[in-house]
Amino acid sequence: MIGLLQRVTSAQVVVDGALVGAIDGGLMVLVCAERGDSEREADALLTKLLSYRVFSDEAGKMNRSVTDVAGGLLLVPQFTLAADTKSGTRPSFTPAAPPDEGKRLFDHFVAQARARHANVATGQFGADMKVSLTNDGPVTFWLQVEPKQVS
Repeated sequence: MIGLLQRVTSAQVVVDGALVGAIDGGLMVLVCAERGDSEREADALLTKLLSYRVFSDEAGKMNRSVTDVAGGLLLVPQFTLAADTKSGTRPSFTPAAPPDEGKRLFDHFVAQARARHANVATGQFGADMKVSLTNDGPVTFWLQVEPKQVS
């Protein structure tokens, strides 16, 4: 599972002219399931994301998590994060989970996030989304949890 998180002062997702998700200050997270991912990787990514310290404390150091600051969480599905860009001039999306599996894992991720965090909004899986945000800092981090290899 991949999460590209951005600390924001605001973020929103619009689909077909309608607002489907929005937050004020917090994290906007692009979420991608890769082939071989399961609920285990989704849960591990969420745990890391909720405790990742990217918000400033009184001394101006990044020592607070989105949970600590009670910030919003806007989760946006984005399979293109798994693109293989190593060769050629057109990305390959074979590393991404198939759409039905990607949707299932994204829905699981959202359900778990809502069970653990008070302010969760989402984009819409499979839709042509218009995402806008004001990145605060800018602060952007790539988090990835890879499936464990079975010996």
